[in-house]
Amino acid sequence: MTTEVSSREGGLPDAVKGILWMLLTAALFMVMDVIAKWLSESYPTNQITWGRFFFHALFLGLYLNHRLLATLRSNRLGLQLTRSCFMLATNFLFFTGLAYLGLAEITAIMYVAPLVTTLLAVPLLGEVVGWRRIASVIVGFIGALIIIRPGSESLSWAVLFPLAAAFSHAAYQITTRMLSRSEGSLTTLAYTALVGAVISTLALPLGWETPDLVGWLGLMGMGLFGCLGHFTFIRAFTVADAALVSPFAYTSLLWASLFGYFIFAEVPDFWTIVGAAVVAGSGLYIVHRERQRLRHPVSPWRPSR
Repeated sequence: MTTEVSSREGGLPDAVKGILWMLLTAALFMVMDVIAKWLSESYPTNQITWGRFFFHALFLGLYLNHRLLATLRSNRLGLQLTRSCFMLATNFLFFTGLAYLGLAEITAIMYVAPLVTTLLAVPLLGEVVGWRRIASVIVGFIGALIIIRPGSESLSWAVLFPLAAAFSHAAYQITTRMLSRSEGSLTTLAYTALVGAVISTLALPLGWETPDLVGWLGLMGMGLFGCLGHFTFIRAFTVADAALVSPFAYTSLLWASLFGYFIFAEVPDFWTIVGAAVVAGSGLYIVHRERQRLRHPVSPWRPSR
């Protein structure tokens, strides 16, 4: 789609609307992450993951209503199920890491995912990646190493969870690109929510703490903000070009720093800030190269958990 100078209905230009939708998307997903981190102090990760998917599926089902069964018709059911499992694994691993790491730190590490996606796109999607983007990926991994600092006393085994989540999310991104060629966005979104809800419900016997009223509201809030985040993400790419709105997803790093400081009293250290800047910079450069390479590029950024 080509971004229009202004919307047909008047008002804000479509480019501005797309940017605002993406800014809202980043904020909504970060609120969901804040709730998950708060819940991790009292509830097991599998239960938090269940709340995120069960209530997401519930709200989505209420929205689709009688259209739900028609929405679930898929020509690539196996790939839909595989993609949904990657998303479920990403959330579980990410929420586990949230219990041990700061919001800004874990968010920055997760941005390794678009870099891995760039590399996997070569053998799995047949995309051609030039030396500039390969160099940018290498720089991005260096940024991740700056954050993790292997061999230092500050290294925590917990970084393995967001790292694994980043690789799982890269696989999720690749399968999303495969499905985008034949499946509608609502169909893919519905499978993400329903598969996650079913599997996480089956896993509930592995750990369950009966929530109080505030706990239930937190679990419901995760599903609500996750569902809204996916809708605003889709809306952002509906009204504006991917290459235009994708860079604004990195505002989640700012939200993570602000929420982490004011809610959890987390202060990122100097090297975490440096590493986050390197990772974000390399990701933004990849977006820039995609924009130059294609008139309608595919965003390397994920729709957040």
